[in-house]
Amino acid sequence: MEEWTRRTFIQQALGAGGALALGLSCARPESDSDPFASGELLGNQSFLDGKEPLQLGDGLDARFHTDLTALTPAALITSNEHFFIRTRCSDLIDFAQPWKIAVRGLVERPVEIGLDELNPLVRPMGTVLLECAGNQRRPFGLMSAAEWSGVPLTELLERLNIKAEATRVLISGFDEYSIKPHSSIPGASWVFTFAELEKYGAFLATEMNGEPLPRDHGFPVRLVVPRWFSCVDIKWVNEIVLVDDGAKATSQMLEFASRINQQGTPKFARDFDPALIDQAALPIRVEKWRVAERIVYRVVGLMWGGERPTDKLMIRFGQGRDPVPVNMPYAQETNDTWTLWSHAWEPARMGFYDITMHIDDASIRTWRLDRGLHRRRIYIRQV
Repeated sequence: MEEWTRRTFIQQALGAGGALALGLSCARPESDSDPFASGELLGNQSFLDGKEPLQLGDGLDARFHTDLTALTPAALITSNEHFFIRTRCSDLIDFAQPWKIAVRGLVERPVEIGLDELNPLVRPMGTVLLECAGNQRRPFGLMSAAEWSGVPLTELLERLNIKAEATRVLISGFDEYSIKPHSSIPGASWVFTFAELEKYGAFLATEMNGEPLPRDHGFPVRLVVPRWFSCVDIKWVNEIVLVDDGAKATSQMLEFASRINQQGTPKFARDFDPALIDQAALPIRVEKWRVAERIVYRVVGLMWGGERPTDKLMIRFGQGRDPVPVNMPYAQETNDTWTLWSHAWEPARMGFYDITMHIDDASIRTWRLDRGLHRRRIYIRQV
């Protein structure tokens, strides 16, 4: 396909009825040209169902939302100050004492691992997105992406004298508070198989965006399991227990079972499915532009989660309309972090629109999109 000019893209790709024509089909453009490069940005349209990012509470009741509207292709890493918080550091942790991770259970000899043993093994682990399993309520800001450094958990386990009957690993963190929480149950721990830790590249993180972990993000060491909901990313890790298939589900696993798409509330850890982040997508802002004397809207959003990259992202404006492919070039190169996408849209009329996202691949799990949990509503005043 020849590279389209920006004006040709606007005239041909945007159908007068609000659906994308892209010539005579809904195929995705192969051009990297930006139809908005020569346009004039008039401002952003507010979502009617949106709320400002919030910060409140302490300990287990703490919530701090990342402002997703500010994300751009050049700023997809969340600074430590703006990274979401689900639980703040407990006032009962004594950081004056040397931090130790107790290793016990099905090992030949219980040991304690200090930071002096852990730090020489630390290396860059790449960009990984964390998302709270409760990130289903607007403003959807309980997710962020950072560059991490740490120690692969499998590498650490290889240094232990693990008994043959051990099949799983229970990882726990400090989770006691001087004030009784109102919204959560104390007890931060999760049980994994060895295969899960290896497949998803789980690691014990000690650095975040080139700096030691902030206290609210698990200083001095936290667990990170790429592509899993962050209820498994235990902060302030202080214990590793080797267990067998008879290990019961922890209180944290039971608390979050319904939010991570489990079948009921299994009694045993062996009956839990991996707490994987399903493929999801979300509009984060709608920009109003004047391009070639026409009003055109640019919907900017995020795609994240899933087991494998996909280019089948679809968007729909209003119930009863067919979804169409997101029409501006994007590439989901990894499922470990989010991808920014955008879509050129010329509404057919003024009024209310519900914007929903879809994945045009039945083999990809999209249970949150299927339930409409990331729907956004907007009112268009000018066409």
